[in-house]
Amino acid sequence: MTRMLFRDDPYLRAVEARVLEVTEDGHIVPDRSLFYPRGGGQPGDAGRLSWEGGALDIADAIKHGDDAVALVPAAEGARPAPGTLVTQTLDWDRRHAHMRVHTALHLLSVVIPLPVTGGAIGADKGRLDFDMPEAPEDRDAVEAALNALVARDLPVSEDWITDAELAANPGLVKTMSVQPPMGQGRVRLVRIGTGAEQVDLQPCGGTHVARTGEIGRLRLGKIEKKGRQNRRVSIHLDDPS
Repeated sequence: MTRMLFRDDPYLRAVEARVLEVTEDGHIVPDRSLFYPRGGGQPGDAGRLSWEGGALDIADAIKHGDDAVALVPAAEGARPAPGTLVTQTLDWDRRHAHMRVHTALHLLSVVIPLPVTGGAIGADKGRLDFDMPEAPEDRDAVEAALNALVARDLPVSEDWITDAELAANPGLVKTMSVQPPMGQGRVRLVRIGTGAEQVDLQPCGGTHVARTGEIGRLRLGKIEKKGRQNRRVSIHLDDPS
């Protein structure tokens, strides 16, 4: 089992861990992970793993079984043996960009309140696919509404509910194609805003910024037709640094 440190503190950039396993593929399973394993449209984190006498660049992180993370080295080379104490160092600039884009996509689902059929997160842009027969008539209005939510600098926080509570509140789930992971007894919710200022609450396992103001200005990109009922809406970080 891997403790998901990226969930405890998404701003943590380096930490020590103990190697639990090296898989047949050469992937390294730590007892706790800074690295987010790809899923839910968010890429796996990259960075570096070092230990006494060795080091490896990490190109990706993936899920390993139901409750562990496997770090995928960028190249061949010596792996730390099980039991080795290692230091994980995150490619922070890339992760932080993912956090900004991910929170921005949650805001996009507020501005366009339609069922989501897919999505993807990149380091400087992201997109959501909507069950939307016609494109929005006023692109500028969508972009302005998105940036108005960013400018409100709303806090982003998390809550946990039971599987049964989520089943009793299906309206929390915006995604049609991917259902939130259930079966562990509880589901994580990401909340944007609080009290009367709350604008969004939905299941999500990814990493997010602490406040919407941290996203920076957003630019609306292409709105593409992806089938009779689907439109793909892209957003870009105006300053991807």
